[in-house]
Amino acid sequence: MKRIVILISGRGSNMKAIARACNAEGWDATVAAVISNRADAEGLAFAAECGIATAVVDHRAYADRAAFDAALAQAIDAHAPDLVLLAGFMRILTAPFVARYAGRLLNIHPSLLPAFGGLHTHRRAIAAGCKVAGATVHFVTPDLDHGPIVAQAAVPVLPGDTEESLAVRVLAREHVLYPLAVRWWIEGQLRVTGGVVEQLRGEPQLLA
Repeated sequence: MKRIVILISGRGSNMKAIARACNAEGWDATVAAVISNRADAEGLAFAAECGIATAVVDHRAYADRAAFDAALAQAIDAHAPDLVLLAGFMRILTAPFVARYAGRLLNIHPSLLPAFGGLHTHRRAIAAGCKVAGATVHFVTPDLDHGPIVAQAAVPVLPGDTEESLAVRVLAREHVLYPLAVRWWIEGQLRVTGGVVEQLRGEPQLLA
């Protein structure tokens, strides 16, 4: 059985979606731990209620990013993970940390990458006049928000959309997209060749 560790910084809504899908769909996996860089992260309470181990590694307690990442890796490795998931984890990770979990570190980003990496994605998409927005699950590499794309979900930008209204609709699709991509990884259905991810059963990697 594969062991999953999920990193969060806030409410952990994608973490909840993954944990629920894992149970409901009978994955050959378990969410072994949820770790946050914030003790007040709302998602920690949900994880504890579900009997999932939790831990806090407060980035403010470390002199620099490398020291924090070393402590975070130690906390993660205590749970012997096969897969590490970033689910609203609001810290930029160092290259050595990313290399440590290469091929087994996934992230979800609220845009159709490679467009709008970084922050304020919905605001920037609306300002650019985009007619379609969405979310992307990708393998994490040292280049922020630029790893091989596993799957994407497209969401129309509607007339009169605000940053907030678009974010709500994108997040709803994230809760479908991320568990799907994680299940594919658990089932060994992903192959990366030359930076391109193939779903080996030929299932659609774009959710419209």
